[in-house]
Amino acid sequence: MSFPYGQTRTRVATRHALLAPDGHVKSSVPGIAGAATIILINKAMGARFAQLLVTFEPGGRASLPADEVETAGYFETGGATLAIGKLKAKVQAGAFFFAPAGEAWSITAPRKGTRVTLFQKKFVPLAGEKTPQAIVGDAAKVKGEPFLGDPDARLQVLLPDVPAFDLAMNIFTYQPGATLPFVETHVMEHGLLMLAGQGVYRLEDAWYPVAAGDAIWMAPFCPQWFVAMGKTPASYLYYKDVNRAAL
Repeated sequence: MSFPYGQTRTRVATRHALLAPDGHVKSSVPGIAGAATIILINKAMGARFAQLLVTFEPGGRASLPADEVETAGYFETGGATLAIGKLKAKVQAGAFFFAPAGEAWSITAPRKGTRVTLFQKKFVPLAGEKTPQAIVGDAAKVKGEPFLGDPDARLQVLLPDVPAFDLAMNIFTYQPGATLPFVETHVMEHGLLMLAGQGVYRLEDAWYPVAAGDAIWMAPFCPQWFVAMGKTPASYLYYKDVNRAAL
């Protein structure tokens, strides 16, 4: 969708950003070929992680080396063959994965239009804890739990909530009219992709209409709040950093 007269819903501020699909520009990323790769969030924005949106053509592939970077990914559409180290699986829309630091991983033989969101960060080891193991899962098999007791706001926790992991990836689904119960202000940084529906997101002192396809960056301690609007549920995929020392 294009807008006349140079208009866009995209807003990039010092400590938050809303990135609408109308402003996407492809980037060339080493290790990813035969795909439209959009770098939505990274350190150039002020973030401490990267969020990428990758849409594959037939024959496209991603092949990333074993290094200090860990990756959490979610297949929004399509399907492909996923390999992490010695683990290999055929996956469909709704699949998610975690590739730990020190493990090479790849996506091959994608169906046309396969769209994957990737969250990447440098792994921070924790003394006494082993490096997390590779994970491949299906979000449809992860039960959504009422958030703070509200059955109309359900949270699916995709990765283990244990000290070894220094990142989390979750899906939050709201029935129309449901909200975050209060304006959250916390140390965790977020990257977010709207998967379905629409609503309004408060970021600091601004309120933004949002819809499926929008991405959001929230810096640490950015006040944040969401309400689902319209006639269908709203859901989003999001990243946060967790389980590490305050200093």
